[in-house]
Amino acid sequence: MDRSWMSIKNYLDPKYLDGVDEFIKFAFLGKDPNCKLPCPCKVCNNFEDQTKKVMANHLCRGIVDSYTRWIYHGEGFESDDENDDIEINDNDSDFDSMEELLNDVGVANFGKSWRHSPKLDTGACTEKEGEASRFPRLLSEPEKSLYPGCEKYSKLSFIVHILHLKTMNRWTCKSTDMLLKFLHQVFPTALIPSSYYEAKNFIRELGLKCEKIHACENDCALFWNENKGLDHCPNEKCKAPRYKSPNSKIPRKVLRYFPLKPRLQRLFVNKEIARDMRWHKERRVDNENMMRHPADSLAWKDFDRNHKSFAEDPRNVRLGLASDGFNPFGTMSNSYSI
Repeated sequence: MDRSWMSIKNYLDPKYLDGVDEFIKFAFLGKDPNCKLPCPCKVCNNFEDQTKKVMANHLCRGIVDSYTRWIYHGEGFESDDENDDIEINDNDSDFDSMEELLNDVGVANFGKSWRHSPKLDTGACTEKEGEASRFPRLLSEPEKSLYPGCEKYSKLSFIVHILHLKTMNRWTCKSTDMLLKFLHQVFPTALIPSSYYEAKNFIRELGLKCEKIHACENDCALFWNENKGLDHCPNEKCKAPRYKSPNSKIPRKVLRYFPLKPRLQRLFVNKEIARDMRWHKERRVDNENMMRHPADSLAWKDFDRNHKSFAEDPRNVRLGLASDGFNPFGTMSNSYSI
């Protein structure tokens, strides 16, 4: 079902009005005409129930354009393979505009003038200089075609596309690895990675790194800072060994630490995401009788009163901590939500 009408800002556009009619028919299909359903207009935001007629009037003043999965109106969380039309966009700007992607990463890691930074000497780059110095290698990748005569995909865009499909379709690491090995054998002249590991390693410079810190297997302490050189747990009642065997350097347990600052900085590299990060201050409709965003809460407002200088800049970020298990990039068999 086409939902491009939801992003139209001209609410008198015939395509938008036809989309509203289509949505109303879908939402109230098989239901009592007098029943009330959550209204997805920009004022109600699915928090207020409205009748069919009132909802139609409300939607003529705008719909929440992020509400693309109509879960409050009969559509399931999981997609139906028989009914969903999965489109692979042929627009070069979506998957093949790697220069913009690389520019975002360069700005996030080295600043706005990163192209002229002395740290990025593409001619002097070697594998021994570390991951940060290997970033320039990716600068030339958008210019390399996947195989002779291929104008649509480079090696970089092909790998990004494959990993994107893996995430969207919940492919396992093993299935992705088998697919890449098969494609590598069938198309030996193409610049296709021979394994999932090789594909991930190739684009590692594009990602946000995590720090691996050895930990006590009984969760007593981290082998970090003053404990970095220890081979056993510093807890006198534990003393568990750090490594799996005396002659091995393989730790029994590892903590993966994801530094927060670079991830917050990355959010402001893209102008669309940066605009969304300021939404609570610049575009939010303040209604004292309705809470649709944490900014409407008493806790948020009390924080603003006590920290006025912090609240003045809409780019400042408030952090909330929640933990309910996690499944990064769909690589585990279990699915969790936070």
